[in-house]
Amino acid sequence: MIPLCTAEEMRSLDNRTINGLGIPGVVLMEHAGRGVVKAIEERFGLRGKRLLVFAGKGNNGGDGFVVARWARRLGAHPKVLLLTKLENLKGDALINARVWKQLSPEGLIEVEDSLAFQGVFDNTDLVVDAILGTGLSSGARGLAAEAIEAINSSGVPVVAVDIPSGLSSDSGAIPGPAVKAELSVTFGLPKVAHWCYPARELVGEVVVVDIGIPPAYVEEASFENYLIEDRDLLPFFPKRPPQAHKGRYGHLLVLAGSPGKLGAGIMASLAALRTGAGLVTAGVPAGLNLAFEAAVMEAMSAPLPEAPNGGLGADALEEVLKLTEGKSAVAMGPGMGTDPSTKSLMLSLVERLEVPMVIDADGINLVAEEPEVLKRAKAPVILTPHPGEMARFCSISAKEIQECRLEMAREFAQRFGVIMVLKGAGTITALPNGVCYINPTGTPGMASGGSGDVLTGIISGLVCQGIAPEEAAWAGVYLHGRAGELATEMSGEYGMIAGDMLGALPDAIEEIADWTRD
Repeated sequence: MIPLCTAEEMRSLDNRTINGLGIPGVVLMEHAGRGVVKAIEERFGLRGKRLLVFAGKGNNGGDGFVVARWARRLGAHPKVLLLTKLENLKGDALINARVWKQLSPEGLIEVEDSLAFQGVFDNTDLVVDAILGTGLSSGARGLAAEAIEAINSSGVPVVAVDIPSGLSSDSGAIPGPAVKAELSVTFGLPKVAHWCYPARELVGEVVVVDIGIPPAYVEEASFENYLIEDRDLLPFFPKRPPQAHKGRYGHLLVLAGSPGKLGAGIMASLAALRTGAGLVTAGVPAGLNLAFEAAVMEAMSAPLPEAPNGGLGADALEEVLKLTEGKSAVAMGPGMGTDPSTKSLMLSLVERLEVPMVIDADGINLVAEEPEVLKRAKAPVILTPHPGEMARFCSISAKEIQECRLEMAREFAQRFGVIMVLKGAGTITALPNGVCYINPTGTPGMASGGSGDVLTGIISGLVCQGIAPEEAAWAGVYLHGRAGELATEMSGEYGMIAGDMLGALPDAIEEIADWTRD
């Protein structure tokens, strides 16, 4: 796992390095600025390039002065626009501003109003954004906001120092005007906004610079947010022993299907099997049982009493409870419909089941009508809503969910004691303890019907194999995204369908497992 820092977490690491090792803050600033220059040189080149550095009055601006100084040493022609008077700077930022003024008096412009931005981008090859740092708690205002708008309108490539100005490091939200960068060079560790949407769309490529924080300090610190890596899944896919048998890898019960939506249960069942579950039994409406059996040869089925609309009905409760005996997990919701009788069944099962539950699709919509039932669950509950379904839970719009995805997922998981998987670009898995995992895998090609049903089956299949629900959730999300990437390589973003992910799952697992590595 890669920690994704908040401003406070990063500040704590910086202070511990400064106070614990006796390294002055100005030295860390020097390392930061040099790291930015190295990243610029590798990405854009420097010799002969005309750089325009926008510097604010805080430490981010101080980093900008270091960037200007080192870029000049490497043959660039930098100019710094300071969005305040020099006399307003303090500490390490003031030290570096004074050094720059001595080295290049003509290269420092103290900006008093937005008139200074007119024509300033002419003959500029690259903009360096060092206006606002990671501690922003509200939208950019005043001259900083005007500078951001000018930068975005210039058409000149932008490199952001630490984080694009206008974003908060602690969130994926965009609180106001924010710089759109091609490259963000951050220090020590990546920040939440670098990987959490919608802010992720503004940061471009992310490069992390080592500024001298000891790895031991990072290992000893606690973080609220993490980025998943493929190696994190390695323990979940050990090489199977020669005497392996299906009974060792769990038995999943899938409750799904209604007229016109049987495919959802089929996809979930096949995904669980493709992920390695030993056995799958699908509980489907009696009238659809033969169709299910014809479609899926590898899974068992159990015909259950129907609701008036042909989906699963409340009368199925006792039979379902009997079916859960000996099962490792239950996946429910795909294609179930929203008949009142189905709702009664769902709510009763949430309260009475004693094995982990993965609830998706119609199951989420039914539970969303009475979410307090989640607090009465006896077993772990994993919810996998897309933004529209999450919006029903929270009684707000999907747009509002998307604007603060991380906060909404975390708050819901903590409030109801569930594992929340908020789907979408950069899917977020939030645990009841407030820790969140952000997923880096996936592709726009996955925006196709049935993709969520595949995820339900993957997560359920991992739980069946003895993986803790909290881990199965984020691991399943990562595996799902990687299978989507492989499927897109074969079918393209427009032509890929969810079934292609089923075919790609074995390759995704083999790639992640890679039993030859240490």
